[in-house]
Amino acid sequence: MKYDQIDSKLFIKNRKNFMAQMKPKSVAVFNSNDIFPIGADSTMPFQQARDIFYLTGADQEETILVLFPDAPNKDHREMLFVRETNDHIAVWEGEKLTKEKGTEVSGIKSIFWLKEFDKIFFEVMTQAERVYFNTNEHYRQSVETETREDRFIKATKAKFPAHSWERSNPILQRLRSVKDKIEIDLIQTACNITEKGFRRILNFVKPGVWEYEIEAEFMHEFLRNRSRGFAYTPIIGSGNNANVLHYIVNNQQCKKGDLLLLDVGAEYANYASDMTRTIPVSGKYTKRQREVYDAVKRVKDDATKMLVPGNYWKEYHEEVGKLMTKELLGLKLLDKADVKNEDPNWPAYKKYFMHGTSHHMGLDTHDYGILWEKMTENMVFTVEPGIYIPQEGFGIRLEDDVVIQKKGEPFNLMRNIPIEAEEIEEIMNK
Repeated sequence: MKYDQIDSKLFIKNRKNFMAQMKPKSVAVFNSNDIFPIGADSTMPFQQARDIFYLTGADQEETILVLFPDAPNKDHREMLFVRETNDHIAVWEGEKLTKEKGTEVSGIKSIFWLKEFDKIFFEVMTQAERVYFNTNEHYRQSVETETREDRFIKATKAKFPAHSWERSNPILQRLRSVKDKIEIDLIQTACNITEKGFRRILNFVKPGVWEYEIEAEFMHEFLRNRSRGFAYTPIIGSGNNANVLHYIVNNQQCKKGDLLLLDVGAEYANYASDMTRTIPVSGKYTKRQREVYDAVKRVKDDATKMLVPGNYWKEYHEEVGKLMTKELLGLKLLDKADVKNEDPNWPAYKKYFMHGTSHHMGLDTHDYGILWEKMTENMVFTVEPGIYIPQEGFGIRLEDDVVIQKKGEPFNLMRNIPIEAEEIEEIMNK
C-alpha cells in the first residue's frame, strides 16, 4: 500500500474490545472484500472490507479473521487466514502478506494459509455454540451485490444448522464510532492531504477551466501525498450544478461570475476526509453570494459548538434547522408566513437546505455510529450546512471534520483549510 504501516497496537486493542462483547463459547468470522469484475479480465481496484481492516490492518483480498476467545487451543483464539504467496504471484501481482508480515501488521500470532481454513474452522465449530456473522446494517446501506461475507454466511448456516447465530454489527457500530488516537491521527493526515489539494486548486481555478480539470488537480495532489485518491466520488459543481446534491459528472466549464462548490476529500490508509468549500470562479464573491456565504458560515460555526458529549443527533439537527430558518428569513428567502404555515414533517427551511448537517466519519465517509445514542468524546463528525438557490443560479455548502472533546467545542481537523471568504479571495488573486 502507499501509506505508512499502522501500529499494530491499534488492531490488537480493537480485537480485545470486540471479544470482550462476545457471548461465551462464541466464534466470530470476518471476510475480506471480493475483487469485483468489470468485464473480460478487468477488475475494479481492490478496497478492503472496513471491518476486517479495523480488526487486523490486513489490506488484501482473500483474507479471513476468526476470533474464538474461549478456544481450548490457545492458537485458535485469534487466527488470520491469508492467501498463500509464491514466486508466480510475486511476479504477476507483487508482494502479498507472508505469515511473518501478517503477524507484524495485525499483531496476530496464528497466521494460516487460506487452504487450511475449512479444516481448522470445522474443528473450531465443534467447540463453539454460536457464530457471530458480520452483516451490513449501516442506516444508509443499499447493497445489491452478494459479497464474500454473504456467501460465507449462507454456506456456514447450511453446513452448521444446529449452531446459534449472533450479529457482529451492533458491537462494531459502537466500537468504530469512537476513535482511537491513532485513528484520529490518520484522519488528520487525510485532512492535511485534502488541504494541499484545495490550496493547489485555489491557484488554478479561473473562468474557462473545466470541472474535470479541477478534479484532475485534486487527484494529482492526493496521489503525490500517498493517498489512494478520493475517499468518495468528488462533487465539483459550478453554477447551478451546485444545486444537485450528488452532482458527480464534473463535465461543465466554469464561467465568469459562477460559484464553484467542491465536495472532495482524500483518503489515507483507508480513512476518509470529507471537505466542502464554495469558491468564486472569478476570484471574488458578489454582494449577494457573500451574504449567503456568510449565512452558511454562521450556521456552520454555531452548529459546530453543539457537537458535545451528551447531545443527541436528532435534537441537534432540529436545533440547526432553527438556526437555518433564522438565516433564510434574513436573506428574504423565507418570510414569517412560510414558517408559521410550515409542515412539521418538512419544515420551511428544507426548501433551501434539504440534507442533514452531520454524519459520523472514519473508515467510511458515512461511518458507523448509533444515531439514537448520545454523542461521546472522540467521535468524529462532519459539519456541513448549505443553502441552495436554483433561481439565483448558485448553491453554497461549507464542511469541516471535527472531533468531539471531553469538554468544550470540538477540535477541527480542517482548521488549516481556508474557509474565510477574504482568505479565499486573497489566495485566488495573488
